Amino acid sequence: MLLQNLDILKLLGGVALLIFGIKTMGDALQNLAGDNMRRLLASLTGTPVRGVTAGAVVTMIIQSSSATTVIIVSFVHVGLMTLAQGFSVIMGANIGTTITAQFMAFNIQKYSIIAAIIGMALALAGRSTKQKQAGAGLVGFSLLFVGMGMMQDAMSFLEGRQDLFINMNNNPLLGLLMGALVTMAIQASSATVGLTMVMAYQGLLSLETSIAIILGDNIGTTITAVLAALGGNRAAKQAATAHVMFNVIGAGLVMLLLPQYTSLVIMTSSNIARQVANSHSMFNIFNTVVFMPFITPYTELIKRMIPDDGRPASAGQNTRFLDVNLIDVSPAAGVDAVRKEMVRLGEIALGMLKDCYRIILQRDWKGIPDVFMTEKTINHLTHEIIMYAIEVGQKVHSPELSLLLNSCVSGVSDMERMGDHGENIIEMAQFMADNKLEFSHKATQECREMFDLVIEAVEKSVRALDAETPKLVEEVLDLEKKTDKMERTLRARHIERLNSGKCQPDVAVVFIDILSNLERVADHAHNVALIVKDIQTVHHRQAVK
Repeated sequence: MLLQNLDILKLLGGVALLIFGIKTMGDALQNLAGDNMRRLLASLTGTPVRGVTAGAVVTMIIQSSSATTVIIVSFVHVGLMTLAQGFSVIMGANIGTTITAQFMAFNIQKYSIIAAIIGMALALAGRSTKQKQAGAGLVGFSLLFVGMGMMQDAMSFLEGRQDLFINMNNNPLLGLLMGALVTMAIQASSATVGLTMVMAYQGLLSLETSIAIILGDNIGTTITAVLAALGGNRAAKQAATAHVMFNVIGAGLVMLLLPQYTSLVIMTSSNIARQVANSHSMFNIFNTVVFMPFITPYTELIKRMIPDDGRPASAGQNTRFLDVNLIDVSPAAGVDAVRKEMVRLGEIALGMLKDCYRIILQRDWKGIPDVFMTEKTINHLTHEIIMYAIEVGQKVHSPELSLLLNSCVSGVSDMERMGDHGENIIEMAQFMADNKLEFSHKATQECREMFDLVIEAVEKSVRALDAETPKLVEEVLDLEKKTDKMERTLRARHIERLNSGKCQPDVAVVFIDILSNLERVADHAHNVALIVKDIQTVHHRQAVK
């Protein structure tokens, strides 16, 4: 009895090592990918074929289809993806996750020790962060096989006890249910697959029952997406439902043809562990091939089941892209969320500047309170972005991503300062309204020229950050120089008008103050544009490596 209890503990320990090894390997691969991972995630919104491919690659890197699905649910929630685009990536994630099972089917436990030794040496004595991360990845890879070995040894006390599993072997539906429940409980589909491979190898489960468990595992893994969508809008719930129904329908179809499918799987290998792994891969590939031509009608069906609520993901003082679910599953996605939210903040600051333009030059005084409210929104969003960035920063171990995150945080502060200068300008407008002051025709014309130049600089800096376009950066830098020169020229002209008695002193103070604030806004636009140069520097470093 004591021996059996120890074996059970050893089995649980093997499962734990397997899960930890997969997570360690995934984290290391993400850190090695660095900014390439962020760019790959940003490219997920392409065609269905591109979405399937990207979903598979991302899942192979982060070693978790559940994590990829959480990212997709978040992207659909905030409107970065349509449901059809998100669903294509989810199909790819289902294929990508099977690579772990293929690794586990190799009988290379003895060689994994060598990987562990090399990995530990690199992790402890590596000269660069890349070497240390590669070492961590090798250690995680070796733990995967150590865990498999422990599970296999622990199951030896059940050798010859097929009678304990006779009900499951006679009724594959029980296997389907067991696979779904176990995966839902531990939220690690690869662990369920690994355990099934070990039990099949020990002769405790027939191949047909093992395949049924694998099908149930595919259903159970959808629980993570469901939980992530609970706090989301209808779009997020649609994405989670599409994932659940995709796996349930596919599993149901294979269960109807289970004997024929089992015969097909037997033809792929003589090793039962490999057969189990192949059944996992074949199911997800076949399921994707079947659904690919019907993505549009399928997603339309999902939308009829869960109608859109017509609400935007977020607006006003609420952040739109900062989903806390992204921080743990993919720090790279978290960094890109900060960049996207920063672009949105820049658009709000740009809108505020345009409102200042209208109020000052068209004397639309009734718009003044709205600008003060916008400035409060900018302050609130700035605080939220920085707090989120701090949380992301605690999970980021890639130097490239750390550089980008720090640049974005600095850029957020620049945008907050744009809001402050906009507030200063609108305070001048309030002063003009209260004292019934008015610019001369010449001053109005010059003020318009300055506003136009600065608005163009801010607009291009935000566009440059959004599209990561170096050409726009150079244009912003040139506009900033022109702004400096124009501010000096217009200030000198206005002082001449003041000295010649063509301008009232109160109006002169307001005019010069507005010029000064606009010039500083252009300085901050210059700083924001330079973030793109940091991004290009990171791209160059990774290309060289």
